Amino acid sequence: MAQEIAVPVLGESVTEATVGEWLKQPGDAVAVDEPIASLETDKVAVDVPSPVAGILTEQKVAVGDTVEVGAIIAVVEEGASASAAKPAAAKSETPAPAATSGAAGSDASQTLSPAVRRAVLEHGVDPSTIKGTGKDGRLTKEDVVAAAKAKQSDGGDAAAAAPVATAAPASARNEERVKMTRMRQTIAKRLKSAQDNAALLTTFNDVDMSAVIEARNKYKDLFAKKHDIRLGFMGFFAKAACLALKDVPAVNAYIEGDEIVYHDYVDISVAVSAPNGLVVPVVRDADKKGFARIEQDIADFGQRAKEGTLTMEDMTGGTFTISNGGVFGSLMSTPIINPPQSAVLGLHRIEDRPVVVDGQIVIRPMMYIALSYDHRLIDGREAVTALKIIKEAIEDPTRILIDL
Repeated sequence: MAQEIAVPVLGESVTEATVGEWLKQPGDAVAVDEPIASLETDKVAVDVPSPVAGILTEQKVAVGDTVEVGAIIAVVEEGASASAAKPAAAKSETPAPAATSGAAGSDASQTLSPAVRRAVLEHGVDPSTIKGTGKDGRLTKEDVVAAAKAKQSDGGDAAAAAPVATAAPASARNEERVKMTRMRQTIAKRLKSAQDNAALLTTFNDVDMSAVIEARNKYKDLFAKKHDIRLGFMGFFAKAACLALKDVPAVNAYIEGDEIVYHDYVDISVAVSAPNGLVVPVVRDADKKGFARIEQDIADFGQRAKEGTLTMEDMTGGTFTISNGGVFGSLMSTPIINPPQSAVLGLHRIEDRPVVVDGQIVIRPMMYIALSYDHRLIDGREAVTALKIIKEAIEDPTRILIDL
């Protein structure tokens, strides 16, 4: 019996998605609850599972198509065998986008994500020869880069590729057009909307990281042994932010119409880099959690962002955001708020700088921190006060323990 597969409910207020890739091709066997396609929403990738076991006989949409919740995207013949389903697949009016691929080997029918396709083109590798480490064996950008490095270290492959490289004119200038993913389009719209609708202003300060670095070096081994997680800097900044947000509630609030919505809890959105762009999963009730739980949550988000397994629920909500550009080497920036939130804390790289302490010039590990905020809601005095509380808590972590 033919079973139509529809786009599932994608999350609150999400009504449509883009077909990112087909995980199954016509004629492939499908198990119950096995994903057959991956959809890109505004925030995350969502797998579409098959409700029955059988054979995928038809794909009704192509990669890149926009589909609404409830739309039929595929047909599975329940209980059919692969040999019986092959002819039906051949008659399908909408063949799989990857069916005409010239790649050889067992991965010939595999559809690549835009980021992976771009990496394949940049590095000139054959995707059919690479073993994927992503979900269900899918290729990731990291797999392609690793394969390219391995190819470069192989003299035979490099020599074989040399004639191709020299065949192109020295003056050749190429261009490539790649359609923006739905996530990247949404990021662009939200950031521009924040600039258009909020009165954005940024205040800066610098922080002496000596005390935090000393505490981390002293306890990191015991911390890792007890909690099975690395003690990082984000836990300190998250707890310091909680102190500031409780003392200055406007920084933890947002504007809705002609009202201000205040929160008696702190849900911190943590900016995490994912293959398709920046995502902001939420550490909920950060004010009630200890260092270990916060670090565990952040580590889990980072891993799942890399794997593409974050859910809509992971991204929903958030009352305040922390963005750490320091991991990429940023010295200073003016971060943009994450609507409807009213403030974002930007962290930057730590570097030794000369500072004056008790009349003496000394070298200390310093970090610039920035607080961007919506001036419609948050006054300059409040923003400066909040950032100063964070600075003081980092320079004297005992304040975090005694809630000062």
